[in-house]
Amino acid sequence: MKKLEMKKLVILLLSLAMVFALGACANTDTTASQDDSDLAYVRKNGKMIIGYTDYAPMNYTDESGTFTGFDTELAIIVSEKLGVEPEFIEINWDTKEVELNAKSIDCIWNGFTIDEERKATMEITQPYVKNAQVVLIKEGTTYENTKSLIDKTVAAEQGSAGEKTIQADDNLKQASYVPKTLQTEALMEVKAGTVDAAVLDLTLAKTMTGPGTNYDDVKIVDYLAEENYGIAFRKGSDICAEVNKILDELTADGTMGKLADKYGLELAD
Repeated sequence: MKKLEMKKLVILLLSLAMVFALGACANTDTTASQDDSDLAYVRKNGKMIIGYTDYAPMNYTDESGTFTGFDTELAIIVSEKLGVEPEFIEINWDTKEVELNAKSIDCIWNGFTIDEERKATMEITQPYVKNAQVVLIKEGTTYENTKSLIDKTVAAEQGSAGEKTIQADDNLKQASYVPKTLQTEALMEVKAGTVDAAVLDLTLAKTMTGPGTNYDDVKIVDYLAEENYGIAFRKGSDICAEVNKILDELTADGTMGKLADKYGLELAD
């Protein structure tokens, strides 16, 4: 074969190789674009992994051993409408965002307080349930306002809205803060008398304290911060907008109202 023909052949082969390479890149780009859709990702998996902690009345196991709660029931309904199965995974609340971004879970659906800091790093739905941060003490403990707890011990769940409320209050900042893994653990500390007070979600406090409960000697004495709950997804997730549509539908048909009445909750405005 002449040198000129050989040179032409080499050029042709190189050109073909470049065409195939470009085609492969185009396919890769298309796949990446599809993978960028969180909704496509969970539908491909056939399930949505829901991160939660044991927190009545949102997600908890009742006396009969049934896993239930407002968020539990709502997540099951919404997942069905999305065309996926819900899978509930108990998480460490302090590392919830790490697990979300690592795709160990697909959402945080567990009485999740909406604030600007969280909205900056996660995609959060519209508010759907009202809440507040409240101070709880044991019967017999003197309390007038948060100034009463200066130099005392106050417990809250680590990484929670309760912790942020303590850090933001001029008086509570002067108390000895006791971080706990769960809100229920903070409540136990109050009952045991090992802390002077706890700052918890109103939704949990109303469910777990008062006559007929295991914490009938623990009472709510102060409301510190009103807030709303939302459902958190990875930043930029397209699941969020779909869930908002479904929440609107469930509000319009009365499903949300019935669930709220069942669990003693108040829906967000």
